[in-house]
Amino acid sequence: MLAASLGEVAACAVRVPTEVVKQRAQAKQHPSSMAALAHILSLRRKTPDGGGGGWRVVGRELYRGWGITVLREVPFTVIQFPLWEALKAWSVRRRRKQGRRGGAAGGRDGEVSALESAVYGSLSGAVAAAATTPLDLLKTRLMLSPTRVGVVALASRIWRQEGARVFLSGIGPRVTWISIGGAVFLGSYQWTSNLLAAGRAV
Repeated sequence: MLAASLGEVAACAVRVPTEVVKQRAQAKQHPSSMAALAHILSLRRKTPDGGGGGWRVVGRELYRGWGITVLREVPFTVIQFPLWEALKAWSVRRRRKQGRRGGAAGGRDGEVSALESAVYGSLSGAVAAAATTPLDLLKTRLMLSPTRVGVVALASRIWRQEGARVFLSGIGPRVTWISIGGAVFLGSYQWTSNLLAAGRAV
C-alpha cells in the first residue's frame, strides 16, 4: 500500500498539470489544449513583479487540484492493488485445494494466468473506481472552477445546492473505462511476469 501510494504521488507531478489543461479544453473554456496551456502560462506576465511571483502563480494554476487528486489516487491505489493481490492469492489457494497446479492458460504453480489477472484487475479496478467517484467529482470541479476554492468549501456547497446523489455523477463511465484499463494493464503485467519467471526457471 505504501509503495503504491508513493508511486501515485510521484505520478501526480505529471498527471495533474495534464488533467488541468485537458479538462479546460474539454469544458470549452479554451478552444484547444494548447490555448488552455498558453492562457495559464500567460498569467506569469499579469502579476505585478512579473518574475518569480509570476511563475508561482503559473505553478499554482497548473497544479490546481493537486491535493484532491492525491486524495483520490491514494485511496484508489490502496483499494485496487491489495484487492487484486488478494484475489490472485485466493485463486491460487482454491486451485491448490482442488489439487490442480498452475493457472489457466499457462500459469505456473503459485501463479495465476494473464487471463485470471486481467479478470481480477478489472474487478478490483471497478471497486476502486466506484468507491472514489465522489473524490473524482471534487477533483474535476476544483480544476474547472473559475476561482480557487477549498475542497471542504466546495464539497459543502455541492452538498447543499445539488444534493448527495451528484457525488456519484459519472460513476458508470468511470467504472467502465477503469475496469477495461485494469484488465489490460494488470493482465499484461501478469503475462510479462509469468514469461520472465518461466525464463528464469529454464
